[in-house]
Amino acid sequence: MIQTSFNRLLKALQRKQNYAYMIAGGDKALLTSQEDAEDNPHLGAEELGKLCAGKKQVVFIGISCGLSAPFIAGQLDFCMDNLDVFTPVLLGFNPVTTARNEVIEGWHLSFCQVAKRMQDLQKTHRAFILNPAVGVGSFNAISALMDLACNMYRVTKSPQELILHNIIDLLVSVSLFLVVLEGLRTYERVHKSTYSQNNKIAALVKQAGRSLQKRGHVYYIGWKTLGVMGIIDASECIPTFGADASDICGFINNGYREMENKEGDITSQGPQFCISHEDFVKNILPHVTDNDTILFIFTLDDDLSEIEELANQTTEKSSNLHAVAHTTTGHFISVVISITWPVVFSEFEGCFLQKLQRELSTKWILNAISSGGHILKGKIYNNYMMDLKVSNTKLYRRALAILQKFTGHSHPECQEALLQAIYDTQDLSDDIRNAEVTKHTYMANTKNRVVPTAVVILTRKCSLAEAKSRLDATSVIRDAIEACLVAPGWKRVGQITAGELEGNE
Repeated sequence: MIQTSFNRLLKALQRKQNYAYMIAGGDKALLTSQEDAEDNPHLGAEELGKLCAGKKQVVFIGISCGLSAPFIAGQLDFCMDNLDVFTPVLLGFNPVTTARNEVIEGWHLSFCQVAKRMQDLQKTHRAFILNPAVGVGSFNAISALMDLACNMYRVTKSPQELILHNIIDLLVSVSLFLVVLEGLRTYERVHKSTYSQNNKIAALVKQAGRSLQKRGHVYYIGWKTLGVMGIIDASECIPTFGADASDICGFINNGYREMENKEGDITSQGPQFCISHEDFVKNILPHVTDNDTILFIFTLDDDLSEIEELANQTTEKSSNLHAVAHTTTGHFISVVISITWPVVFSEFEGCFLQKLQRELSTKWILNAISSGGHILKGKIYNNYMMDLKVSNTKLYRRALAILQKFTGHSHPECQEALLQAIYDTQDLSDDIRNAEVTKHTYMANTKNRVVPTAVVILTRKCSLAEAKSRLDATSVIRDAIEACLVAPGWKRVGQITAGELEGNE
């Protein structure tokens, strides 16, 4: 979305469109879980090399929230080996000291080693780390951002203009500080406007929860970039909550033409990649019932006649049609949530500031709906996602940490139970026990209830078959886990730190 917005602005200014994006797993990862691609640093470096072949100057921004993704580590290392072309930037939300310090499987470095090398290069403005945090870290990130802006100016100027650098650096720093300050104020306004709708958001959360509890579905029907927000929120539910791909789905007007994704139309990849409104009407709407929840997401700048026509078609199948509408006019229509933003007068504000407000607000609302809906479905226990998909190394480690925390068993005991659940066998061979983590995650990617099954094995000291039977006996995973953890005679014997539990991300 950032790439699309910036390129549209450059196009309007009749400038070359220089922004491009990369994502582990390719464009399929925008729509479905492709977590295993995150574990491959070689793939990351290879894809970056292909994308930037022939480029003379590239600013690469690698994003890994917990400073742990191998895919990003490989790309940053590639950049640092080619500093004549690349200026690498690492964006995350952890201190470098907490970056994952285990050597990445099949590689020679840990993410922490890569980040520390970048720290050294940052001293000479050849690499930058932006890892904002509450407190002093925020100012460090702003300082690094200012250095990056000044450095980007330097690499585009000839030696004859070096005399202006000190003045330019000062002006860029002051200007950037004001931009950052205005950005923070924008976030504050979005927070205030969005959460003034708390009661209505709560009503939508309850409705989504009821649909998921009844084995129904939640469908996001969005327009333009708000449609993209819906698609991304839906795709994240699969690894996060162990959700089925059909539980929460997103659709966008004009499909991939509106998405403007790099790989274009990928509907041939399977039914889960059919994302247009036409696909919804053709493939989904005939099967919609009152157990389903449909949420329209739009602005009053969109084609209201098109929205009304699709709404009329939808209400013929279900009464559970709701909407989030963004407007700049103060005109309210009959929707669950209607958020009014100030009228903007400049093209910059119209292109970026207003879109940012709408998109961020929508993201928060959808996140509340999908997270709250899965909580009500029983996928969460004591604020932990007990039914996550064990689909990459990060989530494998997180699963083990959850088992240790809630059962008190040792790491080897938890790993034994986890592997029994993954391979669906009581008797594990030495080949399975000694296999690389990526083999385990490959097997786990298609399995359901892996962590809950392991919890029951450990707490009830029972066989795999009995654990699966106990889970089958209840429709709510949280209830099954709680029954085991509070059973008479059961006592948790161990604890584990929050950092270990989160797997650094």
